[in-house]
Amino acid sequence: MGFQIKNYLPRSLFGRAALILIVPIVTIQLIVSIIFIQRHFDGVTKQLSRGVMLEVNYLLAKVDAADGVEIARDQAADVAVGLGMRIAWPDAAPVTADKRDFWDLSGREVGTTLHEGLPQLTAVDLQDNAREVHLWLSTNQGVMMVALPRSRVTASNPHQLLVLMVLASALMTAVAYVFLRNQLSPITRLAAAAEAFGRGQTTSYRPRGAVEVRAAGNAFLDMRARIERQIEQRTLMLSGVSHDLRSPLTRLKLGLSFLPEDAETDALKHDVEDMQRLVDEFLAFARGDAMEESALVDPAALIAQVVDKARRGGLAVALSECSGAGQVRMRPQAVMRALDNLIGNAMRYGKRAELSYALTDRSLRLSVEDDGPGIPKDKREEALLPFTRLDAARDPNRGGGVGLGLSIAADIARTHGGTLRLGDSTRLGGLRADLVLAR
Repeated sequence: MGFQIKNYLPRSLFGRAALILIVPIVTIQLIVSIIFIQRHFDGVTKQLSRGVMLEVNYLLAKVDAADGVEIARDQAADVAVGLGMRIAWPDAAPVTADKRDFWDLSGREVGTTLHEGLPQLTAVDLQDNAREVHLWLSTNQGVMMVALPRSRVTASNPHQLLVLMVLASALMTAVAYVFLRNQLSPITRLAAAAEAFGRGQTTSYRPRGAVEVRAAGNAFLDMRARIERQIEQRTLMLSGVSHDLRSPLTRLKLGLSFLPEDAETDALKHDVEDMQRLVDEFLAFARGDAMEESALVDPAALIAQVVDKARRGGLAVALSECSGAGQVRMRPQAVMRALDNLIGNAMRYGKRAELSYALTDRSLRLSVEDDGPGIPKDKREEALLPFTRLDAARDPNRGGGVGLGLSIAADIARTHGGTLRLGDSTRLGGLRADLVLAR
């Protein structure tokens, strides 16, 4: 893939807001520093260089007008002392190319100005000594090198201005940080409350911040209240439905117990048991787990309890590889009910099942594997839908239910901020169901 700038940008809202604020400030400072301040320094440097140019021209006039080399050198030395310069008469050939560092912007202006006003100037050396300017000149008396302090041709940068800019930038950044934190923290709290509610946890939240954020917070509180009220009403209604459905089934069981034992009576008893199981399964799906209290649970203890319960029921369930240690906040009864459904689904279509878990910093994965026929990839999403029963590989006549076992497990996973994934078991060759819970 090619270069994409979005891969290097902050992902959080705070980071992006800070970037939006900091980039213009830095850009403005760079523009002011490079364009306006540097332009001012260039103007001052040009004026200083012109003053030095006049002094060097006066020195050259004295040298060229002198009779003889010795007289010229003596007169040049006297004038140079008065002008604050140092003169040398090297025997080597004159330097013919300017020397300066590429970042020395003011040095470029010095060289340009002096070359314009000094026809005899062959080179300006700004590298040999950082504190001096060396001018190489061709005179009637030979090659002359004039050295003068760099401060005479270059304007010194006002450090007070740079320090003021840095301090102002730091102050503005601090103010921006406080402002952004006050503006974005309500959004962060709203996101945390929404995420907790998605996991089935109700946390205290009060809308704060800007008008738009308060409006979103109030809308969230209204939505949460409506959902909780709907769940409460549904639970109360199902409590009554459960009582009304169980009462006739109990009477049927009682009536069948007085009938003589024969094949027809046994068949009727099995039908009543199937009805009882189907009613329990339907009510478990409709009730959900939102009214159960969450608690910190050790996954190792929970999965051991589930395996022990399955073995007591005569199921060939084994505990497989497990990794990770710690506690996870969950609704233990709901998670156990989801695992019971997955184990029941595995043993309904296979002969043995294995349970395992993997605990990480972000999630808990509870896995149930069987040696049954499995579920084709194109049917797995359909298998998670309520009241869905698949083809002959998962024949309902082999003790199947109404198609709610996987739906109940998926619903419990969602209320814990996770998901239910169906795949292939590499160890047993059947179906692998991963119940993933967020931490």
